[in-house]
Amino acid sequence: MPKFPLIRLALISLALSFTPAKIALAETIPFILLHLNDVYEITPVEGGKWGGLARIATLRQQLKAENPQTYTILAGDLFSPSALGTAKVDGDRLAGKQMVSVLNVMGLDYATLGNHEFDISQVQFLQRLQESTFEWFSGNVKDAEGKAFPGIAPYQILTIPGKEEGDVRVGLIGLTLDSNKAGYVSYSDPVATARSQVKELAGKVDVLIAVTHLALAQDQELAAAIPELDLILGGHEHENIQRGYLLVKNTSPNCPRTMTPILKADANARTVYIHRLSYDTVNRCLQIQSQLQPITAAIPDDLQTAQVVNEWQEKGFNAFRDQGFEPNEAIAVSPITLNALDAAVRTRPTNLTNLITRAMLKEDQGAEIAIFNGGMIRLDDVLSPGSITQYDVLRLLPFGGKVVSVEMTGQLLQKILAQGVNNQGTGGYLQKVGLEPKNIDAQKVYRVAIADYLLTGQETGLGFLTRDTPGLTVLKDNQDIRLILIDYLKTEKDNAFKNLDNFEVLSVPVQ
Repeated sequence: MPKFPLIRLALISLALSFTPAKIALAETIPFILLHLNDVYEITPVEGGKWGGLARIATLRQQLKAENPQTYTILAGDLFSPSALGTAKVDGDRLAGKQMVSVLNVMGLDYATLGNHEFDISQVQFLQRLQESTFEWFSGNVKDAEGKAFPGIAPYQILTIPGKEEGDVRVGLIGLTLDSNKAGYVSYSDPVATARSQVKELAGKVDVLIAVTHLALAQDQELAAAIPELDLILGGHEHENIQRGYLLVKNTSPNCPRTMTPILKADANARTVYIHRLSYDTVNRCLQIQSQLQPITAAIPDDLQTAQVVNEWQEKGFNAFRDQGFEPNEAIAVSPITLNALDAAVRTRPTNLTNLITRAMLKEDQGAEIAIFNGGMIRLDDVLSPGSITQYDVLRLLPFGGKVVSVEMTGQLLQKILAQGVNNQGTGGYLQKVGLEPKNIDAQKVYRVAIADYLLTGQETGLGFLTRDTPGLTVLKDNQDIRLILIDYLKTEKDNAFKNLDNFEVLSVPVQ
């Protein structure tokens, strides 16, 4: 037998022994992130024009049909503030219970914490975490002792399989601003935390995404400080934002990138972001295509989610009816956008705060000045032009409280108003209409219409102010401030909105 064929076979066999069983193939792995933020309402807002979690559920299903590797992420703020969350069902406020229930059915996958998650008590907060079937993650928020809350991971790693060989690992880190501080919560610096987590995840993930509930300036600082971040999905401002921060960094010649996108959607799911990403496993390139998607009646409700939404709304509305409200009743038509954003009502007068103080003065027609704390307004959003219902008023002033007619000395009134100015930027900032501080005579006695909460001594810097404070006499308790505003809008109708100054240009969702 000839030897050469045998030698040839031996050489081929030897070569094969050094050849990998499989050759890794280049692959581009696509995945989708459906991103929403600052969602307080389970139903559509503005008379059904925008938003609605049942519509989001449908959109999610459509995206999953396009690509099964679709993940829905909420960038903070869902437990509060919510009028429905204040409804007492079975003896206790819902406090976000309805929101978690609907998001579970809708199919939310991941959420990080917003500042308003801590408006509720520690017991309620821990209950909401336990009820969640979606995954929570946060890097810089811990309990008062610096320990992780149960059910909240420091970060998440998504493993997205490829069709041929390998997969892409996506790291999600969560960061929250230290606003609405509660006694049971502690915070670490978001940039320092992110830097530490990026270091920990090095080599473990291919893509790094920060899911944040920070102010835009903080997001921009984060992008500048940590160039390893591929994408920042944010919330907090309540309006859609698109930014790209210029970075100075070394990039692969195969995958140049100089911008870290920062994207935020509108509050209450008026819009959401659809991020279509694809990762090249050879060049290690991430391509990002982001689309701002308006959520309107053009997207039909998912019936299962809609059923759960309707059940919770009926429970809440029945609780309000027991208090004498009729949530569905239309009481006025506003020709202007009313500004109820926290950043506005806690720092300066707005057209909405002027509307409320005017209603207070009409209730107590002998009063020379009306005063309430900006923190009474908990919508942290805007009311767009159009029909206003009783439920809108409940959304604005969910905790209510009576308006009290009092007489007080000018000296005491000056002291109260001065502290209100000192409280600027907090819920203790005082909204007022009537007397100007410069015209107040310390020796005179004035009649004042004031929110009853301000007479509890619990507001910042106003511990001296109670019903028994020297220099103050309580004359009478009037109606709940929500009923006062409802009556005012009903009786004044168009006149209620005349001469309401617009203090800023307000953005509206994309059409």
